[in-house]
Amino acid sequence: MSGTTASGLYEARLGAEKFGGETHVFSPAYRADEFEEILKYADDIVFNSVNQVRKYGERAKECGKSIGLRVNPECSTQEGHAIYDPCAVGSRLGCTLSQLDESIIPMLDGLHFHTLCEQNSDDLETTAKAFEDKFGKYLYNMKWVNFGGGHHITREDYDIERLKRVITHFRDKYNVRVYLEPGEAVVLNAGFLKTSVLEIVYNGMDIAILDSSAACHIPDVIEMPYRPPLAGSGKPDEKKYTYRLGGPTCLAGDVIGDYSFDKPLCEGDILTFEDMALYTMVKTNTFNGMKLPDIVYRNSDGEEILVKSFGYEEFVNRLS
Repeated sequence: MSGTTASGLYEARLGAEKFGGETHVFSPAYRADEFEEILKYADDIVFNSVNQVRKYGERAKECGKSIGLRVNPECSTQEGHAIYDPCAVGSRLGCTLSQLDESIIPMLDGLHFHTLCEQNSDDLETTAKAFEDKFGKYLYNMKWVNFGGGHHITREDYDIERLKRVITHFRDKYNVRVYLEPGEAVVLNAGFLKTSVLEIVYNGMDIAILDSSAACHIPDVIEMPYRPPLAGSGKPDEKKYTYRLGGPTCLAGDVIGDYSFDKPLCEGDILTFEDMALYTMVKTNTFNGMKLPDIVYRNSDGEEILVKSFGYEEFVNRLS
């Protein structure tokens, strides 16, 4: 990768210190007491509004930083998940055309839009066309354009040739560098979470209580909502034995989902949730004092090496 993109100070510092290359950062609004430190780590700073450009843009330029404005093309291609749709009605993300003050344009090195979530390049093409219709005229005097994230480039059915055409069009027409933020594509189908069956109960259906929690360990299950893939399982009633998989917390809705299996589940069985590398470790929490999962590295020979184990200290230190 050529670098990293961040959503604030700590992520920007992590990217600069651990990954290197270019460090980009975007925030809906920057904190005044953090901005000077952000300037130490970020090469490219994207602002969310005209006011933020006016407030911090000159200082960033004095420090030799490239600056940009995130815009909202008001072109929604999401289906059913407004929580992940930056173009939803009332979205706080990105400056709409009606809110753009052209007086700041000479300060900008680029424009940024990010509207996708787990989507193919046809949705990028649709969004890019809407962006170009509204904001394309400003690109002629800029250095770059950023297509944001949410690109499923590594998915088997992803149309890479269409992506190439969109990139080439902008590069050739406006003479700009085109950035992508393909973090989602990098970790697609990577990482897994192993969990144990603690108990089987019955209430209208069989329910397996796990030592992993949707609320604590896979919060996207509740936030999105999201049904994580589970190795060897099927949809409800697809296989012979169907179970609701629930966590051990006090939250009644701490349920990962309903899955079916070829054989009955038993206490002590190990289940493996897949595609866990994206929004699991970064969102975990210790609600109810739940223990965080160990982080384990598996090398190419299959050897598993414990990287980090969490205990009581992580829980209590967050409370005091």
